[in-house]
Amino acid sequence: MRQLLVLPARWLYAHVLTPVGHGLAWLLRGLGAALRWVGLALFVWPWVTLWRYVLAPVGRGIGAALAWLVRLLVVVPAQWLYARVLSPAGRGLAWLVRGLGAVLATLVRWLVVVPLVTLWRYVLVPAGRLLAAVVTVLVRETGAALGHCWRAAGIVSRAIGRILATVLRWVLVEPLRWVYRSVLTLSGTASGTASGGRSGRPCAPPARPCGRPAGRSGGRCSAPRRAPAATAAEPGGNREPPAHVL
Repeated sequence: MRQLLVLPARWLYAHVLTPVGHGLAWLLRGLGAALRWVGLALFVWPWVTLWRYVLAPVGRGIGAALAWLVRLLVVVPAQWLYARVLSPAGRGLAWLVRGLGAVLATLVRWLVVVPLVTLWRYVLVPAGRLLAAVVTVLVRETGAALGHCWRAAGIVSRAIGRILATVLRWVLVEPLRWVYRSVLTLSGTASGTASGGRSGRPCAPPARPCGRPAGRSGGRCSAPRRAPAATAAEPGGNREPPAHVL
């Protein structure tokens, strides 16, 4: 099998197919190069030549002409207009605005600010100080007057109270005390003495007031004196009351 198939196939590949393939590859490379050269010659080089030597110079010339026209028709007039018209007009307007601003600031200062400052400094501040002083004096004097009125009302009410107490004492208390001392006490003493005489025993004498005031005796009253001994009994068995009772 090797002698019949492999060796003839290897020989055919090495001596026939390989040279034929190399020749076909060389032929195809040649055809490709020829076609590339023909394509470049027909489709690339003319356009490159046209662009490089015709369109680009023409475009540069047209661009230069247009730039020159734009500079001549637009830039130069605009520069002249800015340098000769707009810049002086702008400086004049700025000077005019600054002048108007200065005039308005001066007018506002002398017509508004200075009068307001003068009014505040020489009218409102002294008036406020005077008003504060007047209010302070009024409040102080009103408080002092109210204090005096309160003290006077206290003095008057105290005097009226004393007067009323004195009047009440002389109108009501002293008559009651006099009635108690002069009428009721004596009536009670007489009735006690009479009841004691009927029963045969003397009655105790009425309580006497303290010998000295409480302030002088240290707050204590002296002991009441005892009544004198009863007189001798009379034949009828009746006893006379003490003389001081009658």
